[in-house]
Amino acid sequence: MENAPTMHRVAAIDLGTVSSRLSLAEVAGGTVLSARKHTEITDLGQGVDATGRFDEAAVERVATACATFVEEARAFGAEAISTTLTSAARDAQNAEELLGRLRDLGLIPQIIPGEVEARLTFYGVAHDFPGERIAVADSGGGSTEIVVGSYLPEQGSLELERVQSLDIGCRRVTDRFLPGDPPLGADILAAGRWAREQFEAYWATAPQRPDRLVAVGGTVTTLVALTHELVPYDASFVHLHALTALEVERAIDRMRKLPASEIAQLPGIQPKRAPVMLAGAVVIRELMRAGGYDELTVSENSLLAGAASTIGEALAGERPVVGWTPELSHER
Repeated sequence: MENAPTMHRVAAIDLGTVSSRLSLAEVAGGTVLSARKHTEITDLGQGVDATGRFDEAAVERVATACATFVEEARAFGAEAISTTLTSAARDAQNAEELLGRLRDLGLIPQIIPGEVEARLTFYGVAHDFPGERIAVADSGGGSTEIVVGSYLPEQGSLELERVQSLDIGCRRVTDRFLPGDPPLGADILAAGRWAREQFEAYWATAPQRPDRLVAVGGTVTTLVALTHELVPYDASFVHLHALTALEVERAIDRMRKLPASEIAQLPGIQPKRAPVMLAGAVVIRELMRAGGYDELTVSENSLLAGAASTIGEALAGERPVVGWTPELSHER
C-alpha cells in the first residue's frame, strides 16, 4: 500500500494586471486540503497598454503588497512560495524593475506565458468538475484565457482540446476605449463590438462548445456580489454560483452612466476595482454572447489554486499535471 503524500504548507503569489493575490494553502501532493486568500487591488497594468511600461507608483504598490504577503506566508509557516506574473508583466518593457524589487524580498518571480496561466487556472477550477468537459475563462485585467477540456483525476491528467490567451481584459478595455468618467455611450458600444470580435474569432475555430462555461476572476465574482448586494463579501456564496446573461446586462445598465466614484459606492464592489468594473462587465457579456451562453458558473478557484496544487506536486516529487514546474523560494 502506497504511503499517503505528506502535507505541506505553501504560499502562491500571483501578480496580475489589476490585483495582487496570495493563497496560503495546505497541500498533499496535488490536492489542496485548505486555503485562504488575500487580495489587494494594485492596478499594476494601469497605462501599460498605451505606454508599454509600468508606472513607478504601480511598482511600489505591488512591492508593498508583496512585502505583506511574505510576512503572512512566514507567519503561516509556508515551506515554499511561488510568485507568478501574467499579462501586464508580459507587456511591460521595464518589468525588470519590479522583478528586482521582488527578488529583494527573497522571492523568485516568474513571468509565465499565457498558455501556462491558462493551464494553471483550468487545473485549479476543474477539481470541482472531475471528468466533465468544460470551458474555463479567466478574464483578468490585460488578458482572457480560455481553455476547453477535462480533468481526469483517476489518471492524474488534463485532457485539453484548446488553450488560448487573448489580449482582452478590463484594464486594457478601459484604457483603450473608455477614457471618460463616466464614458460616452458610443465608447461603450465600441468596446463591446471590439470585445465581441475577439471572442467570435475564438469560438469560430474552437472545438465543439462545452455545455458548461466556468468563469473566474475579480470581474465575475464582483458581478455576483453586486447582483446580490453581498456586504460583506461571501466567498462561499459566490463559489459555483450561476451568473446569467440577464444579470450581467442589468449590471452594465446600472453602471454605464455612473462615474467611478459612484460605482465604488454600489454594494458588493471593492472601491479600488470600480474604475474597471464597467469594462469588465462588457467583456463578460461579449464572452457569453459569442459563445452562446445564457449563464455561466462562477468559481472562486483560479490560477492560485492550480499553483498551490503544482507546488504540492513539486514538493512531493510528482510530475506536474499542468506540465510546468514553479521556481520556489524556500522558507525552511
